[in-house]
Amino acid sequence: MASHQHSQAIKGAKVLMVGAGGIGCELLKTLALSGFQDIHIIDMDTIEVARDAVLRFRPHISITPYHANVKDSNFNVDFFKQFNVVLNGLDNLDARRHVNRLCLAAEVPLVESGTTGFLGQVTVHVKGKTECYECQPKPAPKTYPVCTITSTPSKFVHCIVWAKELLFAKLFGDKNQVNDLNVRSNDACSSSENTNDVFEWRDDEDFEQYGRRIYDHVFGYNIELALSDEETWKKRNKPRPIYSRDVLPDKMIQQNGNVDKTDDLSSASAMASLGLKNPQDIWCLMENTRVFLEALKLFFTNRKKEIGNLSFDKDDQLAVEFVTAAANIRAASFNIPSHSLFEAKGIAGNIVHAVATTNAIVAGLIVIEAIKVLKKDTDCYRMTYCLEHPSKKMLLMPVEPFEPNKSCFVCSSQTPLSLEINTHRSKLRDFVEKIVKAKLGMNSPLIMCGAALLYEVGDDLEEDMIANYTANLEKVLSELPSPVTGGKMLTVEDLQQEFTCNIYIKHREEFDEEKEPDGMVLSGWTQAPPEKKDDKTSIGNGASSSKSLPTEPMDAQKDIEVKEISDGTASPGKKRKMPEFSEGCTLDQSNDADETRNDKKIQKLDDDDDDDDDLVMLDHWGKDTSKKQRLQ
Repeated sequence: MASHQHSQAIKGAKVLMVGAGGIGCELLKTLALSGFQDIHIIDMDTIEVARDAVLRFRPHISITPYHANVKDSNFNVDFFKQFNVVLNGLDNLDARRHVNRLCLAAEVPLVESGTTGFLGQVTVHVKGKTECYECQPKPAPKTYPVCTITSTPSKFVHCIVWAKELLFAKLFGDKNQVNDLNVRSNDACSSSENTNDVFEWRDDEDFEQYGRRIYDHVFGYNIELALSDEETWKKRNKPRPIYSRDVLPDKMIQQNGNVDKTDDLSSASAMASLGLKNPQDIWCLMENTRVFLEALKLFFTNRKKEIGNLSFDKDDQLAVEFVTAAANIRAASFNIPSHSLFEAKGIAGNIVHAVATTNAIVAGLIVIEAIKVLKKDTDCYRMTYCLEHPSKKMLLMPVEPFEPNKSCFVCSSQTPLSLEINTHRSKLRDFVEKIVKAKLGMNSPLIMCGAALLYEVGDDLEEDMIANYTANLEKVLSELPSPVTGGKMLTVEDLQQEFTCNIYIKHREEFDEEKEPDGMVLSGWTQAPPEKKDDKTSIGNGASSSKSLPTEPMDAQKDIEVKEISDGTASPGKKRKMPEFSEGCTLDQSNDADETRNDKKIQKLDDDDDDDDDLVMLDHWGKDTSKKQRLQ
């Protein structure tokens, strides 16, 4: 329960939770037990179960669920303005960026969080007082060279990327995307009739014939085509073509699935249809072949209306089954070990499986920071990192939030971004998909060059305007009605996020296909320069400091390696300097029964200290700690 001194801040608070997964469920419970009485939750999954469970022991509180995507247009800035604080428990970068911008526009404090296994972090973002979630660039998801994915895979992850980003997208995704598996990138034999419209369903085909034709093309013919380039395989193991007739005899076709068409899309499962129950089993080649064909059939029978608009989703059971089977068949061709559906889903969805204790700790830390925000106790805000291995006998590392980054294109917008691009070859569609949506995280962009409106989306657009903007997407930048060439400035705006940024265009002729696969380079998103040093040095664990206490020079500080990864969690890597404890500093060690509270000196710990690891929870973090400076 929240203590009496916090009750007034909590009692009238209206709180928005975004995400009700591993962190979210723990957070909802902790909020209820802490005395919060008006809680709103947005999540794409069903929330009612968690809500009902909490109401059993807190029947008098109000929990309002929104079973929806936080990026839906009705969750706009005005919606966010009604809340006192927003608490994130999300699992993807795109949604985190979206909520960050809505909170900035609505001027509502955001408490951000994330966990990965034993690692976790909680950060506080208050407009104008602390850095926003995007003040520091987040590491981009790992990418792989196109030639490796299409021609010479050597790891199972290469097969997953091929199955997810190329084959799944080709069969079920946007047909306008540049993605052609009809031939390999090195298409010396592209004249073969086998390469003509191979993915189009023919009128005279049934599901089995179509599935086998796709199977034979991507796992048989394309591999034979790859083998024709003898130079590629001089120092590599050659793959083997796999044809369906060699794995699944014709007589087994009738055994391959027996599920009737149903309106319940969630029940469509190739595993269920084929009697495969354990997701941790590793399927043999025949089982992978049967799952591949059955999943393809189910997509075209049960989910035909979605075809053309689908993208891979780790929570889509049928999509995961198809990608797992396709990746395993390709792996078999290249002599790469197969993986179970459970393992493949983790790889495809970038999943690190949750640890319940970490989620519970992070949920508690979120509530602690939320109470400080509601009390406007600015000096006590902390970013807290949950570490897998203790540093100075601590598994929780709290530090003071950093100041806003003056170079941040989201919360400062003082300096435009710069884009190197070939304006004579790149289309407006490339710019929208690869930069505006993928890099800048905009959902409903409006793009202007000077006073000319080049592109816009929205429900209120006239048909002729929609046709105009659709036509613009297929034009290269330099041939648009208002030509975009080197030296021009583009203004990009997202009306839902109330966010605008400017992009300076630099024409560039050539790009390195391996290092710059997008054919364009966005820059200008840099860290702010280091500020001048204070006379005082803040203390890494957030304990109160005093002018009478000796302090160390900045150069003597020890690096604690902390980085933020794509799901918002802390992990060893990128270095931000966090000070050593000065001798004589006091620390409230609430879990150490052998020491007198607030009265024991903390000695510096050597790297080879073999003492038992203690989990140190800080009951209260001092208000007098000097503001931490950003260090490069």
